[in-house]
Amino acid sequence: MSIEKKPRKSGKIIVVSAPSGCGKSTIINSILDSGQPELRFSVSATNRRPRPGEVDGVHYHFLTTEEFRDAIAENKFVEWEEVYPGRFYGTLKSEIDRIIDKGGNVILDIDVKGGLNVKRLYGDRVKTIFFLPPSISELRHRLESRGTDAPEIIDERVNKAELEISFADSFDERIINDDLEKAISLTRRTIEDFINK
Repeated sequence: MSIEKKPRKSGKIIVVSAPSGCGKSTIINSILDSGQPELRFSVSATNRRPRPGEVDGVHYHFLTTEEFRDAIAENKFVEWEEVYPGRFYGTLKSEIDRIIDKGGNVILDIDVKGGLNVKRLYGDRVKTIFFLPPSISELRHRLESRGTDAPEIIDERVNKAELEISFADSFDERIINDDLEKAISLTRRTIEDFINK
């Protein structure tokens, strides 16, 4: 008598996007640190050289510039960006597939266009979440309060934020971060509901 194996359940993909200053990293790190729900962070690829102590496949997938360009040409990325001239970062399809094919759930912190591309590629296995500031003036205030950027950089970030916010309605969930603890709790519940359905 043979025992029928249950097919392994494919994992889910959580995509989070937000303008700079919306608290996205704080929210994600709080959820990842708690371990609930269980999520894996996707390891990005880059063509920069490893720094001392960095391990290939752990901190980044380190590619040569030629390998990165070849991967772009072969459509191996769900999203990629030339962050500075000649410096590339991206998310490999193989990295996402490696996690979800084993039943793991992956969280991606990527820009709005990359996030919508992941949704297009993976369909209902993806939940997209967009974090919003209470207002553009509050976002500007948060960026100024950091004290890390010159006024012209803050202007650039605010202008970019306005463009990114124009994509918010294309995301499955929109969460306004006007109260950090509430935003963390709502994000966690949104992710858990999606994973468990």
